Amino acid sequence: MADPYIRETPASLTHTPTMIRSPAHQYHHKMSIIPAAPHLEFRSFVEALKQDNDLISITREVDPDLEAAAITRLVYENDLPAPLFENLKGAKDGLFRILGAPGALRKDKATRYGRLARHIGLEPTAGMKEILDKVLSAEKLEPIEPTVVQDGPCKQNILQEEDVHIESLPSPSIHKDDGGKYIQTYGMHVVQSPDGKWTNWSIARAMVKDDKHLVGLVIEPQHIWQIHELWKKEGKNCPWALCFGVPPAAIMASSMPIPDGVSEAGYIGAFIGESIPVIKCETNNLLVPSTSEIVFEGSLSITETAPEGPFGEMHGYIFPGDTHNWPVYKVNCITHRDDAILPMSACGRLTDETHTMIGTLAAAEIGKVCRDAGLPVKDAFSPFESQVTWVALQFDGKKLREMKTTSEELRKKVGDVVFNHKVGYTIHRLVLVGDDIDVYDGKDIRK
Repeated sequence: MADPYIRETPASLTHTPTMIRSPAHQYHHKMSIIPAAPHLEFRSFVEALKQDNDLISITREVDPDLEAAAITRLVYENDLPAPLFENLKGAKDGLFRILGAPGALRKDKATRYGRLARHIGLEPTAGMKEILDKVLSAEKLEPIEPTVVQDGPCKQNILQEEDVHIESLPSPSIHKDDGGKYIQTYGMHVVQSPDGKWTNWSIARAMVKDDKHLVGLVIEPQHIWQIHELWKKEGKNCPWALCFGVPPAAIMASSMPIPDGVSEAGYIGAFIGESIPVIKCETNNLLVPSTSEIVFEGSLSITETAPEGPFGEMHGYIFPGDTHNWPVYKVNCITHRDDAILPMSACGRLTDETHTMIGTLAAAEIGKVCRDAGLPVKDAFSPFESQVTWVALQFDGKKLREMKTTSEELRKKVGDVVFNHKVGYTIHRLVLVGDDIDVYDGKDIRK
């Protein structure tokens, strides 16, 4: 008997919208959409997963209160295809569907990292080293700045402030002891320094506070915190946008600890070799990816805070009652595509996006920081078995011998470099190995 949760995905997930204006929508814009490459448009990325047989379309009604996340956790822990929840309880007026496990692993060894490869325009057979090398390649290239466009799919539907009702959205409850509904686990915050010279795209969790507000981590030394501090000095709330379903290449770069003052948009353009199209927000001057599935517009308060958490963490644990006050986000406007898709990361035990992306990209950056400090590091990776709290650093044996250093001196220098840099913020242990050890093989590291 057919599984009642699953049906064949439509031939294409991109379409010419036919929805008419409804009372809940201030504005609906009909447009023909030309699909972009999977790494440049989230909707095309979803279609690519379908073509790879790496997508399960679930059409039976699913409750966003724990059920969608529970199914997604099953996917993570068994390396199953990504679940697309097409019929969420409470969804209406195109808000929204959910794609779970957007950056998880595949069971097939030949395409193990295929979902990540699809994020950056590589073939699904690409290995982790090839993926990381491509992302890091931008550091040696000239930025390719985004292109400002006048129209885009994210403007198909526009809800002004009086029609913004966040509590009516099918926001997911992910873990039973979480402090709230975490709508933001795989979206991209957009903030800009007061002088306009630095625009930061980043991932930081946020939960629903009430009908018009979110609250989430704005934590030192992250870039969103640095820019928030600059706005505090100005005495003004920080203009802000939160984009869900952005170009996958953008979410990959947003996970990286790139240098202070570097705008992710130009960095992304460098490693994909072309400009990202962006469009102006309705209520502030920020530019957001024009193909985004959903965009929240508003401001990040410099004075108002609210309790946030607890939240099930990347280490696989949750600490009930572990709540802290963080700044509040005010949502003034929502724009979205027809039949929008919200990406969701339900982090916990192996292997989800906090491991495959945040941990691995931090390790790659740690390798670069070590090389910049004159250390002969050939490769760096964070073994999944450590819940990405370790980083294995592979040293060039020949160059290391030429340094004529002692093991104690080497350990101290590496520790000083990494743990005094923000890239080492989440790392608990460094494992130094020779070039006979494969840092991408956890078993080899533990020998």
